[in-house]
Amino acid sequence: MSTDELHDVALADWHEAVAAAQATGFTFFDWLSAVDRTYDDAAPGYGLVLRALDISHETDGRGIRAIRLTTRVAEGAAIVSVTDVYAGAAWHERETHEMFGVEFTGFDDGSGSGMRPLLLPEGFEGTPLRKSFVLAARASKQWPGGKEPGEGHDSAKSPSRRRVQAPGVPGPDWGPR
Repeated sequence: MSTDELHDVALADWHEAVAAAQATGFTFFDWLSAVDRTYDDAAPGYGLVLRALDISHETDGRGIRAIRLTTRVAEGAAIVSVTDVYAGAAWHERETHEMFGVEFTGFDDGSGSGMRPLLLPEGFEGTPLRKSFVLAARASKQWPGGKEPGEGHDSAKSPSRRRVQAPGVPGPDWGPR
């Protein structure tokens, strides 16, 4: 079992902190992703998270050490790629770029093709893991949890609560008319 060392890193120090973690024994890249915090009033943007492991301790019975580095990337800002530190980060940076729209500068996966689509079809528009992305399924058919108590039943109308619009649910003016 591993416990993660948690480190919050300034955006300007991101690449240096990742390289320092790798140099101090965290040689196994685990994953990198983002969290949409664009609705956070204090510091809107994306939380970028990287996890790496030090597996050298497993053989001596002390378990695996893990480190989790996080930083905040403002919407529209770019972050330095860590593909030169961990080659395995290339797939994760492409996914994070495609799903959240986070820009990486200096990205190099060795193919010379740069940042290109990974999971979505060519020509797809939008960033599906952002809270602002409109989910087409919610616009095209009734959502299962869309009814409030007392709605759509034959019984007498009961007072309903204030409706709350969930993220991804389009407004009534969305789509063709």
